[in-house]
Amino acid sequence: MTALIPTIETDRLILRAPQAGDFAPFAAFYASDRARFVGGPLTAEGSWRMLAMEIGHWSLKGFGRWIAEDRATGAAVGLIGLFEPEGWPEPEIGWDLFNGFEGHGYATEAALAARDYAYDMLGWTTAISLVKEGNDASAAVARRMGAKPDGVVTHERHGQMHVWRHPAPAETSDGGMEAYA
Repeated sequence: MTALIPTIETDRLILRAPQAGDFAPFAAFYASDRARFVGGPLTAEGSWRMLAMEIGHWSLKGFGRWIAEDRATGAAVGLIGLFEPEGWPEPEIGWDLFNGFEGHGYATEAALAARDYAYDMLGWTTAISLVKEGNDASAAVARRMGAKPDGVVTHERHGQMHVWRHPAPAETSDGGMEAYA
C-alpha cells in the first residue's frame, strides 16, 4: 500500500511528508539528550532507521507524522502527527521538536492540526498522547490541547509512559480542519 501524505497548513507551519532532506535535523535531534524521552539518543544509523519507519508508517497505517516546516524560513522544526505502531496501546498524537525550536508553540499548533485531521478526515473518536516521566514540556503541550491524565502504560522498549486523553471531537473548539485551509 502506498500512502498519499496530505499537506496541512497552519498560521506558521506547513505539515508535509518527511523526506531525505530532513535527515540532518532529524538525526541531530535523535542524537541529542533531548531524545531520551522518545527512544534516543540514537546513532546516525539508528536515526536513519527511525526516519524510514516514520515514512513507512504512512504506507502501513494510512496516517503518520509530518515534518513541521516553518512557513517563513522553510526550516524543519519537528516531527508531529499521528502514530500507532505495533505494540502501541491506541492511536496517538505525538510531537518531537527539533533542537532549537522548543518554546515557540510549534508543537501545540501542529498537534492541534494533526488532531483535527484525525477527527475530521480519519473519523477518530478518541486519541491519546504518551509522555515519559520528566518530560514536562510535552505534558504542558498535552494540557494546552485539553488532554487529561488517563493512567500509565508500560511499553516493552519505552518503559512507563503517562497517558494523556484528548477531548472527543464534539468537545474540541479549535475550528476544525477549515481553520487550517
